[in-house]
Amino acid sequence: MGKVETREAFKEWRLYHKALKSDKAVDALSPLERQRQREKLEKDPVAWIQYFFAEYCTAPFTPFHKRAIRRLTSNPEWYEVLSWSRELSKSTIVFMSVMYLVLTGRKRNVLLVSNSRTNATRLLEPYKKAFEENALLKAYYGDLREVGSWTAEEFSLTTGVAFRALGAGESPRGTRKGPVRPDVILVDDFDTDEDCRNVAIVKQKWAWFEQALYATRSVSGDLLTVFCGNVIARECCVCYAGKKADSWEIINIRDAQGRSTWPERNTEARIRRIESKISTRAFQQEYMNNPLSEGEVFKELTWGDCPPLGKLSFAVAYGDPAPSNSKNKASSYKACFLMGYHEGRFYVYTGYLDHVTNDEFVDWYYALRDYAGERTQVYDYIENNKLQDPFYEQVFLPLFARKGAERGFLGITPDERRKPEKFDRIEGNLEPLNRQGRLVLNAAERDNPHMKRLEEQFLLLQPGMKAPADGPDCIEGAVWILNRKIATLAAGAVTVGRRTRQVTKRRY
Repeated sequence: MGKVETREAFKEWRLYHKALKSDKAVDALSPLERQRQREKLEKDPVAWIQYFFAEYCTAPFTPFHKRAIRRLTSNPEWYEVLSWSRELSKSTIVFMSVMYLVLTGRKRNVLLVSNSRTNATRLLEPYKKAFEENALLKAYYGDLREVGSWTAEEFSLTTGVAFRALGAGESPRGTRKGPVRPDVILVDDFDTDEDCRNVAIVKQKWAWFEQALYATRSVSGDLLTVFCGNVIARECCVCYAGKKADSWEIINIRDAQGRSTWPERNTEARIRRIESKISTRAFQQEYMNNPLSEGEVFKELTWGDCPPLGKLSFAVAYGDPAPSNSKNKASSYKACFLMGYHEGRFYVYTGYLDHVTNDEFVDWYYALRDYAGERTQVYDYIENNKLQDPFYEQVFLPLFARKGAERGFLGITPDERRKPEKFDRIEGNLEPLNRQGRLVLNAAERDNPHMKRLEEQFLLLQPGMKAPADGPDCIEGAVWILNRKIATLAAGAVTVGRRTRQVTKRRY
């Protein structure tokens, strides 16, 4: 035997020896009892997965996990896209489902494709290790490794089943295993942030998938195609695949009511922890399938020095209460900002933007009153549209009354105007001001986390309003109030009957 063959044989022996040491008694059943148990389990893929891959099932399956398993294992000809959030185990569910299909003889030639050969090989590793190290599988199905055909990138089983890792753009030629063309194509982490910045690259990768990869299938045979990936851009291969798929399931880390979609594993406290450490844009993309592009409407905001409050004739504290009394991060933001007008510019002095209770929201007005002190007159306004009324009268008026008895009464005025659509208002009324440098955020407050959130919400504003926009909405309300007061006071004249009496003009 030559040196090369000797080295390869030694590597094979070490691999088998390592796996042998990890094996242990898995049950006390006789071969006949195991055969009966195996036949029973194979009738229920969910039970089969939970039995043979218990180490992966660290939390109970959700209904959407079970539905996905049954779709993947009961449809020989199927096209599935799973856009589940991070930490919802989409790749793991697919892995266990494919192992079921392979070991029960339903599928025989598996291609695992990713953005690169290296990444595809990494994603193929759990399949390889399952055949090497899962003692329970070997007790029921035997040691299926085919000697001489066992590498990280490509391996075969004694049953004739083949697995191969492939990077995007590589030639899929040679993927036939004997007479069997690929009957499973798994695509995972195919899109990358860098690729999605260039639509031409995305379209080129998609053309490769359709023309080179998908075409490796047999026309007369069944193919299971599974895309695993989040929606990380408006133009991405996952979206292209979703439009073609028999099933495209989008599940976020939270549901529409703001609750964890897998609470047994991902608690709200843990979700909040992650959300607090990354930007809104990153959280929305990675956990909510909501790709946001900065600067679509507001390219950048102006930070500058605000004139002393004593130079203003008045200021406005405007609040957007949001119909929620929760600190839940999935609820709407409450907002309250102090704004003033001076020599053609609208200034945001300071403010608050966060998920807080109604009681804390009312406290914000007193904090802004203390900030202004006696330097200028502050008019306090609160949004009171259809969503807030009768919420305003039933909840906030009693709160303001109670706080007033403790800390002094505020002259709170409800803003009851009939407002156009939120995006249209913000874009139409604030974007021109910002573009002209006439909407200024207080540079002295640049490290204020509430002001940072305000800037972030402005930059993420886009049609469709998928990103939070409660801060910009609040600023638009304050600007509208300021404009009304400016127009009234700057008119310079009042009409009495048919006679016009000149009034001394005030400067702002």
